[in-house]
Amino acid sequence: MNTFRYTAVDGTGREVIGELAAASSAAAAESIRRAGLFPVGMTERAPAAGRGSAARLPSRGLFGPRLGGRRLAVFTRQLATLLHAGMPLVRAVRLLGEQLPDAGEQHIASDVVAAIEGGASFSEALARHPRSFGRLYVSMVRAGEASGQMDEILARQAELMEKQRRIVRKVRGAMTYPAVVCLVALLITAGLMMFVVPKFAAMFREMLEGYPLPTLTRAVIAASDMLLHQVHLVLGAAVLLALGWKLVRLWPAGAYATDRAALGVPGFGAMLRLSACAHFCTTLGTLTRSGVPILAALQIARDGSRNRVLAAALEDVRDAVKDGNPISGTMKRTGVFPGMLVGMVQVGEETGTLPEMLERVAQAYEEEVDAAVESLTSMIEPILIVALAGLVGCIVIGLFLPLLKIALVMSGSGI
Repeated sequence: MNTFRYTAVDGTGREVIGELAAASSAAAAESIRRAGLFPVGMTERAPAAGRGSAARLPSRGLFGPRLGGRRLAVFTRQLATLLHAGMPLVRAVRLLGEQLPDAGEQHIASDVVAAIEGGASFSEALARHPRSFGRLYVSMVRAGEASGQMDEILARQAELMEKQRRIVRKVRGAMTYPAVVCLVALLITAGLMMFVVPKFAAMFREMLEGYPLPTLTRAVIAASDMLLHQVHLVLGAAVLLALGWKLVRLWPAGAYATDRAALGVPGFGAMLRLSACAHFCTTLGTLTRSGVPILAALQIARDGSRNRVLAAALEDVRDAVKDGNPISGTMKRTGVFPGMLVGMVQVGEETGTLPEMLERVAQAYEEEVDAAVESLTSMIEPILIVALAGLVGCIVIGLFLPLLKIALVMSGSGI
């Protein structure tokens, strides 16, 4: 018999922590459910030596290699298939790790196996690599450990990751053209300011000595001089701006404020809101369909949300549900969630089909994200073209105006 330390919730949402002896984690989870509790976390207590070995294993997740993207989704789906076929967890992870093409990724799998063999649970071993396995991934694995449905949870996690990757690819694809246009605009502007404008400035100083230059021309020449002779200041300002943005995002209040501001940007904010709601619906629908209690599911969905505004709203929803209030009513009061989502959640609560309703809403929002991406792309393209034309036009006009003065001076008409 092994000893398991568990965390569970009762019917009122109160957290219960305890220990019990069982032959396996699945048997322990069944015992906990028979006691009227739902397990949300479980760790097997290893012998003293093993436990000490696991504790001494350092985390390599902050600066080490990373397993992510498409490869992580494939790894997850293959692991779910092997577990469903009856292969032990350690053997399955080791086998899939040997098939990974990158040495760093193989090291991650080996480290996970070593941590499990040292007495850690699967979720604890994954949590040692936060760059590869995020909070949502670890939380869903923890739910699989507690419920004894690891293969099913991993299969749904793989499906969730694939859906999220499709949305990200669509958004990135829409942003590729504007990014290329901006890069070309910057290169053209830098070329004009560093190689063309200085030659015209020297000519103007020689031929228009004693004559004032137009304001636009002086501004263009000043910008060119700064780019040529004070480039370190320009680069330093850019670095400080990037670091300042990073610090703001690390500060919880700053991250909330920037996320709130991003949601208010015309066009782009609507796409972000739809994408975040689609992610939330898919996550909550997957968790509730897997048998995770609604309070634990809301907590996992909150932890996995990339938008701080939505995460704060989900925290309010979870607190209200814990007090016995309906989900839909609290979602409506936050003012963050769209009306269609609130209505579908209300129908799901009334009919007992919340997972199905959430998956339908997620599918609808994914289609709306596609439409929003196309709309945003069609709106950005003309704006970028006009901005690029205006930027280059200002430089050209600034250089052209003194040429008129030079022509007047040379013709003897004066200024």
